[in-house]
Amino acid sequence: IRHEDFNKQSDKRFCSAKYWSLIGHFSRVFSKGPYTTTWIWDIHSSSHDFEFHDLHNSSVATVARKVLASNLAHQSLVFFWLSFLAWNGSYYSNYWSWLKDEKHCLPSVGKVWSIVGQDLLNSDVGLYQQGIYTTSGLFQLWRAQGIVDILHLKYTVVLSFFGCVVSLCGSFVSMHLSLPHTAYYKKYRSMQTHKLAILYGLGSISWCGHMTHISIPINACLDEGVDSSLIPRPAAMLTRFYNIGAFSSASGAFSSASGASSSAFSSASGGLGSLNPHTGGILMEQIADHHCLVGIVFIFGSLITLFVDFRKSMSVSISSWHGQLAINLAFTGSLSIAYANLVYLSVYPFCSSDYPTVICLFSHHQWIGGLLIVGAGSHASICLIRDYNYNYNNVNTLGRGNIGVELILAHRDVIISHLVWASVSLGLHSYGLYIHNDTMQALGRPQDIFTDNSICLRPVFGCFISRFLGSDVEVLETKVVRTALQLGTADFLVHHIHAFTIHTTVLILVKGLLFSRSSRLVADKLELGFRYPCDGPGRGGTCQISPWDHIYLAVFWMYNSISIVIFHYFWKMQSDVWGIFKEDGVGNSENISFQNSTAGVEEVGVGVGKIAHIQPDFSVNSVTINGWLRNFLWSGSAQVLQSYGTPLAGYGLIFLWAHFLWAFSLMFLFSGRGYWQELIESIVWAHHKLWIIPRIQPRALSITHGRAVGLVHFILGGIGCTWSFFIARIIAVSCSLS
Repeated sequence: IRHEDFNKQSDKRFCSAKYWSLIGHFSRVFSKGPYTTTWIWDIHSSSHDFEFHDLHNSSVATVARKVLASNLAHQSLVFFWLSFLAWNGSYYSNYWSWLKDEKHCLPSVGKVWSIVGQDLLNSDVGLYQQGIYTTSGLFQLWRAQGIVDILHLKYTVVLSFFGCVVSLCGSFVSMHLSLPHTAYYKKYRSMQTHKLAILYGLGSISWCGHMTHISIPINACLDEGVDSSLIPRPAAMLTRFYNIGAFSSASGAFSSASGASSSAFSSASGGLGSLNPHTGGILMEQIADHHCLVGIVFIFGSLITLFVDFRKSMSVSISSWHGQLAINLAFTGSLSIAYANLVYLSVYPFCSSDYPTVICLFSHHQWIGGLLIVGAGSHASICLIRDYNYNYNNVNTLGRGNIGVELILAHRDVIISHLVWASVSLGLHSYGLYIHNDTMQALGRPQDIFTDNSICLRPVFGCFISRFLGSDVEVLETKVVRTALQLGTADFLVHHIHAFTIHTTVLILVKGLLFSRSSRLVADKLELGFRYPCDGPGRGGTCQISPWDHIYLAVFWMYNSISIVIFHYFWKMQSDVWGIFKEDGVGNSENISFQNSTAGVEEVGVGVGKIAHIQPDFSVNSVTINGWLRNFLWSGSAQVLQSYGTPLAGYGLIFLWAHFLWAFSLMFLFSGRGYWQELIESIVWAHHKLWIIPRIQPRALSITHGRAVGLVHFILGGIGCTWSFFIARIIAVSCSLS
């Protein structure tokens, strides 16, 4: 259909539910109608594959409109989510009470109504209030932004909802009303990195301006004890805060309700990453400097493309939407994982002393980063299958000038063999060390175990970096918020496990990418596409060779990688960082255990004493597989297993049902197509005997369908188990430390 004809038919085909409801409107593949259950599975498999749908011989412009419209629709959901959070915080949370006493009041965004006993989930959050303890970090984020009034949150609700409406209108207009020419969507120069880098840089500098003019003055007043209701508008206090105009520096800062005057500006003196003694977070001035410098680096870094033309060697990554998406997903996923590792730096005020929020933010961003990186691998495979072509005679293909891609494909055997060698060697040696330790422990030979007390394998370079970047013990009231990490044999062992799982995940993703078009066994996989069945007549031996099968396997290894990372972080923080500092070395032995060695502390109001850590046994028990199972998983799950009848009962139910969900996945993952065929034929036979014949004919799940169902339930069940286990334990322990 030509562009002009498409414009004429747009109202008829896109703006009427009469045409939407016709079978086969969105895809001719489904035009036969739902006569079998395979039809339903196929809809799920390709619901987001706009290129596969072939909407009335649609052009590239139609696919581009769908992508743009769906992106704007997803953006509207993000704005709606933000508006809902701000609305819930302005009407149902204890944010204003939390601002009055952040150290002793717990954040809560709602209270459960008592219908048939659900009010059991409400716990004491301080200041004679009850609610559900929230660990999203929203309160700390709002305080860092300078939101100290209910009116500010309501403004946020209105602005976010306005962004939601604008995004929805833009999605509708771009899809149904305004249909630009195809060439409009092929202007890839406007989407190149150097243009976006300038926008990111300007956005970062703009946020620096917000922090300088709003966040820093307001947070300084809050740090000095000024009531949030007495803080004037930012525009009214800027001149006094920064001593602009006729105001002299001798006037100090703002007066509190009692008339006391104190300095409102928190000094930015100290080294990089210094903590605010009032909040336990990094100084706001340093965060503003960070955003300013990041903006400058992005803007000047974008100028590199004026002198270096990389498009000749990697033009497919620019000309292909899947290639662009793969690069962006990999970059964003890496940023998410990097931020997860920076959570320990306590960027937000009063976040570092809120242990449940720290572990939730860390785990959340690790999962998000892992899923995005796997998505990058899948879209890179689709890029090579659909957008890359070796034909140099056709000017419309993307094969011209892709020197970098050609070099990678030409050396794919070398790349894969090196990754295989690295993964095998890391796996053998890392797990071999753990098996050795378990064996020696079972034989009663502790002197032969790799541990700090017998055979020491200390990470020399890691200790050097830790000593170089380390700091003294820093405490907010009694809670330890930061200290220098002591690395030993246990860290040496588990870091090699990290290396093994990460290399294996990369191996699977890269192998699926590089062999997506052809392999030694199947030399003509290009015509098969990204996902194709591997069962049925004439398709024997084709399982686990499609790019989709590699993504399917990579998700499991990504799950393994992220699980070990968050397990390591959770145990390490409980063992070596989190806890209570006691100057006299006296603590409650029922709830917390003491570290054997004393630590010299140099912090305001803190002398020399002992740190009572939560579970100080990481260096001793994590060197064996049995230790991970017994001392971390089994022992640490006591809180979630005993949560029934307490405010943590919700996490206990999630823990239980997530195990059911995870176990349900094994039925799909451990069985082949024959099992489902037998089961369904038995059910159909029984229906025919009872004269209850379904209109839609049931068909057995294919191997691909079964794997997809099992994968989704496995990941959701595993994440649900881990999250409920983490949060129930750390909330129970953290409340006992307060």
